Amino acid sequence: MSEIIKVGMADLKICKAPDAVTTLGLGSCVGVAVRDPVLKIGGLAHVMLPDSTRIKNNTNIYKFADTGIDELVRLLLKEGASKQRLVAKIAGGAQMFSFQNKSDMVRVGEQNVIASKKKLEELGIPILAEDTGSNYGRTVIFYPENGDFYIRAVGKDEKVI
Repeated sequence: MSEIIKVGMADLKICKAPDAVTTLGLGSCVGVAVRDPVLKIGGLAHVMLPDSTRIKNNTNIYKFADTGIDELVRLLLKEGASKQRLVAKIAGGAQMFSFQNKSDMVRVGEQNVIASKKKLEELGIPILAEDTGSNYGRTVIFYPENGDFYIRAVGKDEKVI
């Protein structure tokens, strides 16, 4: 019997097939799913902010694209995953509110997507698919067994990337 493991906001979890990981309500946050297709092990990070160096006295490394993705990869490698085989999919990073001001402070979703892609590229992990941007929230479920990343949004058909 498989289990679907919940990942909270600014959180991350890893699992082995046939289990899956899910996170609810990705607005400007980004869900970063990483897996080793041979071992069928994977994980999901719920990234809230792009850069840990901009926030002082924050001990939650899962919250940020730079440190959260590093930790997700570290945990997968600790469980036996091969860095050379790791692949990723990402979803989220919406612009949830309409503002006249185009400053980085109100473009958090876009900044989260950019930072997540940059970190994955630095780690040499290819992004196989993404569903990012636009103006709606997403709930995702990731299955390390086959790499399916289900994306649900209110008023939209479910999609699998």
